[in-house]
Amino acid sequence: MMKQGMNSQRSIVTALRRNTEEKEILARVIELFPYPIQIFSLDGTARLINKATLDMIGIKNVDSHIGIYNVFEDPFVIELGFMDKVKQVLEGKTVYINNYNAPYQDMKKYYNLEDRNIQTINLDITCFPLKDENGVMEYFVAIFIFKEIYRGKKEIDWGRRYIEENWQKPFNANEIAKAACLSKVHFTKLFKKHVGVTPHEYYTNYKISKLKEKLLDTNLTIAQAFSECNLDYNGHTARIFREKVGISPSSYRKLYM
Repeated sequence: MMKQGMNSQRSIVTALRRNTEEKEILARVIELFPYPIQIFSLDGTARLINKATLDMIGIKNVDSHIGIYNVFEDPFVIELGFMDKVKQVLEGKTVYINNYNAPYQDMKKYYNLEDRNIQTINLDITCFPLKDENGVMEYFVAIFIFKEIYRGKKEIDWGRRYIEENWQKPFNANEIAKAACLSKVHFTKLFKKHVGVTPHEYYTNYKISKLKEKLLDTNLTIAQAFSECNLDYNGHTARIFREKVGISPSSYRKLYM
């Protein structure tokens, strides 16, 4: 199988070098380029990767990727909403994808990647057609430019800061995860691991803490205190307050005033 993968790469290199000095230079550039480069056949199957792809993305070996990985079937490209854009390369377009947040720990479960202390890789991707001397597209190329590697705690702090700065707005899991540069699913798992509660629980607790402050303002009625926190004063919100604090809003005000 390894031999087949290497042969597949060599066949692409041979095609690139076809009878011209320019193709020989291109083949050398691809191998020595300091950023990951992958070349795909038109059905989306990976046909060639350079050394930087192995080193930087963490692919363990050529055999586990060449002829197996298909970008058009990648669940992460689909989940992040970039598939339609990637497929524009088949129309002969050069495609620019900015701020692709690759969830490394989730990707490890699907692909043969090294076990690294990485949560997310933020990168830009450029895809362009590779044509023969007659202008017919034979393959397409993807170049990956790494912008930032996120390892965990810093991203959780970003998410927590977003919650604390936007506590008066409705809870939005997608926007919080975006602020942390992580996928929603991965951010939720990581947040619970580091903080001990889910993002929604943290949001609710923070909102309640602000409501407690407002309830101690004698210039505000209880309903106005709720309104200041963008909450309706009703049975539902009063019940949540009681569950979190142990007493009703009115009892809390009487107790501490």
